[in-house]
Amino acid sequence: MNASLQAKLPIVPLAAMATLVLSCLVGVGAMRLSGMSAVQQADAPTLSARQLRFEDRDDGGIAVLDAGNGALLTSVAPGTNGFLRSTMRGLVRERKRQGIGPELPFELLGRADGRLTLVDPGTSRRIDLESFGPTNSAVFARLLPKSPGADHVAQR
Repeated sequence: MNASLQAKLPIVPLAAMATLVLSCLVGVGAMRLSGMSAVQQADAPTLSARQLRFEDRDDGGIAVLDAGNGALLTSVAPGTNGFLRSTMRGLVRERKRQGIGPELPFELLGRADGRLTLVDPGTSRRIDLESFGPTNSAVFARLLPKSPGADHVAQR
């Protein structure tokens, strides 16, 4: 029975898999030895920031409020703005999983290099919004103060 099993094992696919594994190991080793790293670079300085609250409305809309003064920044109509909805849904889901309520506002940070970061101080999760393209990050960029000292400037 052992001889018949050996006869049925295909040599070419096994050699291909072994080659793939070996090439992955060599590639990882080369990257490590070259000094390249997967560590994220330091963030650019924060130029403007705003603390935000997101409130669900009875009609399915979302009210986006400045957490500092309670001012309504924008209303998201029901069934629109899928990127904002899905981003916030993921952050709120993590808060619920950790037993954190809506009391703590989210932080939106505008960086000197033009990048935007959405931070949940309760869970320490962060989303680098520019990773999702200019159209999606612009949804959040509109929520920042108009000029770097007009509202809340981050002290980081």
